[in-house]
Amino acid sequence: MANAAPGDPREFLEAIVEDTYEMVAGLELVTPVLATSVPDLDHLLWPGTDIIAIKEHAPLKDIFAAINADQAAIVSGDAPDLPPLLIGKLFRELGRAELTVCPSEDGGAVAMAAKLPFPGWADPDLDAQDPVKELRAQAPGRRMVATTPGWHRVRTSADLDRLDPGLEGWENTRAVLGATAR
Repeated sequence: MANAAPGDPREFLEAIVEDTYEMVAGLELVTPVLATSVPDLDHLLWPGTDIIAIKEHAPLKDIFAAINADQAAIVSGDAPDLPPLLIGKLFRELGRAELTVCPSEDGGAVAMAAKLPFPGWADPDLDAQDPVKELRAQAPGRRMVATTPGWHRVRTSADLDRLDPGLEGWENTRAVLGATAR
């Protein structure tokens, strides 16, 4: 994400994380939790939101293991315009699979949901070039990994052009991008 940052990288990071968090926090029947290796982001969150401090590049299976729920989704912090509907689809697909992936259009994954406890056979990576292919190769059965429609992540400055100005949300990212364009 640092490669995408126009202006102050910390300001951009906070804006994009806050927009992604706000999208998740606005979903019904979902309790948001922030899992991050970046310190001092608590001011971006609603009061009472749990924060899971992780090491940079912590394995996703460890993050899932730290969540106390029957099922959970991890959303990459660099998807500020992700439609909430795609998160709902992740959870819906858990009715037929143990893991569900929302692939990123340019490799990797935007989000992943799992039934908990997390399946011991899976070792996922949101940044793998083809996480769906990797997870399906790890799975003991053909139908253990489902997918939803893909989306995009903001990892480089070229990715900023993919943000959809017609979508609601991502106000903080929009504001930072608007301020740096002046």
